[in-house]
Amino acid sequence: MSQPVRFKGYALVDPHNWADLQIREFKPKSFQPEDVEIAITHCGVCGSDLHTVSQGWGESKLPLVVGHEIVGTVTRIGDKVSEFKPGDRVGVGAQIGSCLSCKRCKLDYENYCPESIDTYNSEYPDGVVTQGGYSNAIRAHQRFVFPIPNELESRHAASMLCAGLTVYSPLKTYGAGPGKAVGIMGIGGLGHYAVLFAKALGAEVYAFTHDASKVDDIKKMGADHVINTSERKDFHKDLYGSLDILISTRDTYSPETPLGEYLSMLFVHGKFISVGIPNADNPFPSIHPFDLMPNGALLGGSHIGSKKECVEMLELAAKSGVKPWIEELPMKDAGIALKNLYKNKVRYRYVLTQDLV
Repeated sequence: MSQPVRFKGYALVDPHNWADLQIREFKPKSFQPEDVEIAITHCGVCGSDLHTVSQGWGESKLPLVVGHEIVGTVTRIGDKVSEFKPGDRVGVGAQIGSCLSCKRCKLDYENYCPESIDTYNSEYPDGVVTQGGYSNAIRAHQRFVFPIPNELESRHAASMLCAGLTVYSPLKTYGAGPGKAVGIMGIGGLGHYAVLFAKALGAEVYAFTHDASKVDDIKKMGADHVINTSERKDFHKDLYGSLDILISTRDTYSPETPLGEYLSMLFVHGKFISVGIPNADNPFPSIHPFDLMPNGALLGGSHIGSKKECVEMLELAAKSGVKPWIEELPMKDAGIALKNLYKNKVRYRYVLTQDLV
């Protein structure tokens, strides 16, 4: 009989020194009949990880292992698991639990369940704190485990499970495809995925960036139009009423951000969807009801995505050859990755490879 796994990871122990992660053992969730245990091989580094360790979203439950873009191999399954078997390559994203019985869960909106459990810094009903993917292993209910297509490399699939899904869900929900014009605000980890998936869905893509050093990259990603907003303050005028969907991936705003001017680029009943989440003390810039009336613009948000959407996204990526722009680091360098993310030095997503034994 194999020895029980000792769960350990690179944990936040001192919020004042948030990039200095320390190896700590932790208690996993109690193994249940519908659970899958996974030996982690890769984990992406998400902006959520940075906001959490730096306390931008509130106090963390310490010690805390972050990371919710997880790929690995199934090592154990519960008696009621029907979808997976040991040896399968699978992933886990930003959600690891829900009630599974409410209307939202039954209609494949489990990502909006009021009893949703985050993959880290949350709690199971028995009080066990959820710990993330900068670790050697994780347990999850099979509803929150995703099969990885053979055509996708693990290092590419990992960051799709939060960053990719977070933009794929609203793109699909609001009809991105042939004949539609999609705008993307902010071309970082999420934004570069929005460009890749909007193109894979067949939309015409307008990418908005204030960073001239990214322009050539964004063109290579496939954007049809790249608008450097730092070059022209009236960038919005030529695009008045042109966009069907505008996805904002920005996770910082200033009071001077011209949100009304962005809204003016939407066609009638066009959708402005925010997926980036700033620190708690960094709200949207102000807008006036007059900003919404000329085109009947609709403001909305989106929260990761469902399992149904994730499986669909991964299949599209495999079929269309979607490959993220990533930089790989050993997991022990997670702190370096977080510091570089804080300094906006990553192009465009870090992926950590397993080095815990």
